[in-house]
Amino acid sequence: MTAAAIFDLDRTLILGSSAPVFARHLHEAGLGSGGQSPLMEPLVKIFELFGESWTAMQAARLFASTAKGWPVDTVQAAACEAAQELLITVCGFVPQLLEEHRRAGRRLVMATTSPYAFVQPLAEALGFDDVVATAWAQEDGVYTGKVDGPFVWGRGKRMAVQAWAKEHHIVLRESFAYSDSFFDAGLLATVGHPTAVNPDARLAVLATLRGWPIRHLDKSPGVVKIVGRELQDWFRPVNRPELWPNARFEFDGLHNIPADGSAIVVFNHRSYFDSVAVGLLMSRSGRTARFLGKKEVFDAPLVGQLARAFGGIRVVRASGSDEPLEAAATALRAGELVAMAPQGTIPRGPAFFDPVLKGRWGAARLAAMSGAPVIPVGLWGTEQVWPRNSRFPKLDGRPLITISVGPPVLLPHHSDDDDTARIMDALVAQLPPEARVRRAPSEAELAATFPPGYKGDVTMEASRRPGTDAAQVAGPTPATTRATKVVTKKTVAKKVVAKKVSPKRSPAKKAAATRSKPRA
Repeated sequence: MTAAAIFDLDRTLILGSSAPVFARHLHEAGLGSGGQSPLMEPLVKIFELFGESWTAMQAARLFASTAKGWPVDTVQAAACEAAQELLITVCGFVPQLLEEHRRAGRRLVMATTSPYAFVQPLAEALGFDDVVATAWAQEDGVYTGKVDGPFVWGRGKRMAVQAWAKEHHIVLRESFAYSDSFFDAGLLATVGHPTAVNPDARLAVLATLRGWPIRHLDKSPGVVKIVGRELQDWFRPVNRPELWPNARFEFDGLHNIPADGSAIVVFNHRSYFDSVAVGLLMSRSGRTARFLGKKEVFDAPLVGQLARAFGGIRVVRASGSDEPLEAAATALRAGELVAMAPQGTIPRGPAFFDPVLKGRWGAARLAAMSGAPVIPVGLWGTEQVWPRNSRFPKLDGRPLITISVGPPVLLPHHSDDDDTARIMDALVAQLPPEARVRRAPSEAELAATFPPGYKGDVTMEASRRPGTDAAQVAGPTPATTRATKVVTKKTVAKKVVAKKVSPKRSPAKKAAATRSKPRA
């Protein structure tokens, strides 16, 4: 190995401070005060929100003196117990990131100011190869109250890592480093691939100026957090149904959205207002979600930047790329929610009124890849606020929008087609009775389902592949869903033949072709 991946602990691998956990387990082992100082809780809170301070770290420097006379084996046992508790608090994207570096052949190193005796069991449980940490001197099986070697903080941490790298023949310019603290800026500048993780204010500014990536290992890449909270959390107090003057909302089945852990929230697509309805649902549930959206949204000025900051996943429809699914699967493995419309786009023409919903197999594949449950959400009435043929939502009237959440869909995972059909059936089950009745729409109703200035062939809309803006005229492609038949095979075949365009031929070739045809 010639390269390493170096990780800080507090506010990097875990969101908060490990100190209270270590203090409590030491206290239970009969050592220390258990952090019962009245200042402990506010100091920890300040650290979790704003990061390290010079004053707090000077107090940490003196902590070794309080351990004088502590039995080494008792401290080790307490640290092992603390490690099991801290494992639960490790940020969701950490295991995947560690595995990426491990597969790339990089040595995994935890570099932290915390005492080596405390963090070594946690580092071992996470699969780290080495630990660079503050060491306590010991003699005859007890700690002496002194530090053995450098205090691994700030400049001392950078020098300790450099010494470790020299000893293990590691090239730091080929290595990666992750930290939240401005005081680790020197260490980050030493490696070839620095990343500011959950950075404090000063490190965030420095990272921006130097072009260093900024990440939050508890959230999907690209999610913006402000003072420890992502934008969806900050918007939640104002993202309320009663604040929308042009619609009324009715929610049902909120309890079906899990309070924590991964899930795939699927919803039927009826209008541009669907994102508002699902956003309100997420806000009511107390969860944040990663939305899969078409590239046109992400490529739009300002709107696209906001979508990325919220953690949206850009999808290029009909491209056949697995990249969006991989990003969504990564978010699910980290315990996040993913929200998507299996239809891919709003149905047009007669398809909009079809009681049988057609979908692509993205949700089914995600469920099979991640093991996450699929939660169906039925939307009804959103087209009354913002129909497809309008460039802007209607501001007059307050139509009722119903949002119904069903229980997880049972998926055998034997076939993407069968699983997709089950998902679409579950969505239909969450819609009101009138959605399941086949009827002939009026001309005005049909017109409302097409984009402004629509010039396409209305007769071909029934054969449109789910999730595309182009009618299917030449048979399915590899990216085509196989889940649900569109109308009937015979009907589609007739339309395909009727609309198939032949290549241009010269007059001579046309005449030859005519002569070669058998007479009736």
